[in-house]
Amino acid sequence: MRTDSDDRDGPGPGPGSRGTGGPGPDEPGPGGHGRAHDLRHHGDAEVRDDGSALVDLAVNVRAGTPPAWLRDHIAASLGGLAAYPDGRAARAAVAVRHGLPVERVLLTAGAAEAFVLLARALKVRHPVVVHPQFTEPEAALRDAGHAVDRVLLRPQDGFRLDPSAVPEEADLVVIGNPTNPTSVLHPAGLIARLARPGRTLVVDEAFMDAVPDEREALAGRTDVPGLVVLRSLTKTWGLAGLRIGYVLADPETVAGLERGQPLWPVSTPALAAAEACMTPRALAEQAQAARRVATDRAHLVAGLKEFASDGVRVAGPAEGPFVLVGLPGAAAVRARLRRLGFAVRRGDTFPGLDETWLRLAVRDRPTVNRFLQALDQALSLRDA
Repeated sequence: MRTDSDDRDGPGPGPGSRGTGGPGPDEPGPGGHGRAHDLRHHGDAEVRDDGSALVDLAVNVRAGTPPAWLRDHIAASLGGLAAYPDGRAARAAVAVRHGLPVERVLLTAGAAEAFVLLARALKVRHPVVVHPQFTEPEAALRDAGHAVDRVLLRPQDGFRLDPSAVPEEADLVVIGNPTNPTSVLHPAGLIARLARPGRTLVVDEAFMDAVPDEREALAGRTDVPGLVVLRSLTKTWGLAGLRIGYVLADPETVAGLERGQPLWPVSTPALAAAEACMTPRALAEQAQAARRVATDRAHLVAGLKEFASDGVRVAGPAEGPFVLVGLPGAAAVRARLRRLGFAVRRGDTFPGLDETWLRLAVRDRPTVNRFLQALDQALSLRDA
């Protein structure tokens, strides 16, 4: 068994390794040694303040969004701000989009709110988070007073899920698909094997709409016991500042989470956006964007592989709108890239990763080409 405090500079944990709660989000490991992971650090920190003028490869929101038609639709909703928000139409639209009864849908102020609701509403004794992944679920669980067990997937295994590594006694399991930051797309059948009677299985599908045909999606499934799927409209549609997402779960779980929300938790403009993003027109645009992301990602990965002799390695195969890259001296390279005009996401705040990892958002081919030139220069400066 391996605790998070042991994960300092090595290649990663052994097969099926687990952490037993370990340190809190901002605390050192047992005995005051070891490197803690800052669970509250997110990609937007890279582009705030002195990073606002940089080319943004740190945040996984699709560039050039929201589209004009969606901005206009949201703007048109502002005339109704004097009335209290009414989420019924948006909730129904989400239900239709996934082929579910409306009682299985809960609208939230982004997926982040859903993690907080789950942490506070569910009566669990042994929560487990599969890492590396988005750190907000664990942070929310810890803030709610839970001791969190970690299952750390290994880079040498391609960060692939081994269901047998999850302790049988876990009554809450959280996993991302495709996973941020590894960009791994786990087979839906493999994730479904984590389901058990008496266990809540939370699958964060915030980036699934960026996967062509949403392969391996569990959203809409009602045959997996205890399944809770989280979706976000932030990434593909560029709505990080609006805060809109939703939960798909059994009616009892939805009702329990809804009781934890304040009155009118989702604003009128966010509801208008949610309804608009469920239309056939929007879904067709989403599918086209996913195909474009796949093409641009292939170009980025091919360019990165040209630096293999410099120690650059790409985790993969990548299936999300971002890639995870390992390289020696990544922190210094990241600093040089900033001076060259590019912001990238540090990887060492994710449990299971260390300071040799960076995450790169997929951008269009011209932007990728400029970034690859900057990376070449940053690597050359490292070797000088």
